[in-house]
Amino acid sequence: MSTKQEGVISKARKKLKREVLDIENRTDISNDEKVTRIIKIFSTACAAIAVQPIPFADIFVLTPIQAYMGTRIAAIRGVPVSEAKAKEIIKELAGVVGLGMLGQNFVLTAYKIGVPFAGGFMTIPLVYAASYAIGKVIDYFFIKKSRNESINPEELKRIWKETLKKKKKEGKKIKDDIRKSRKAYED
Repeated sequence: MSTKQEGVISKARKKLKREVLDIENRTDISNDEKVTRIIKIFSTACAAIAVQPIPFADIFVLTPIQAYMGTRIAAIRGVPVSEAKAKEIIKELAGVVGLGMLGQNFVLTAYKIGVPFAGGFMTIPLVYAASYAIGKVIDYFFIKKSRNESINPEELKRIWKETLKKKKKEGKKIKDDIRKSRKAYED
């Protein structure tokens, strides 16, 4: 490996550590900004991964990523949890929010069965928005937990619906960015 390649890898590791792995320790940005960055990073990653054309795989691939996002949000909010506990919390929140979270996986699968390969790109806005909404619901959950306050199920539902609706538009831009990146990589 060349010195230049080693430098690029080292720089990427430092950025990953600063922006994801140790973000809760940063003092140059607010906790709300940290959470927003984490949610955007993980939602974009989930959207990019969703282009893979394998039906039914999304729940097995995306859920662990979303659970890890939950651990990062929990750490920022001062309520550290394991990835296993984060998965459990996501399941609990899915029960409160309703079938919306579960429904996303059926829609993703339908796209991929009905329109193989292109279906993955069609799911990007939905996956981005749903992952973002999951992150916002998790954030609300951990803010309340850190304050020993009760969690309002109606507020969880409101956050889910509003975020999903708002972030689908942003997900369309992400879709264009992912397509451009993939095309540049293939060329």
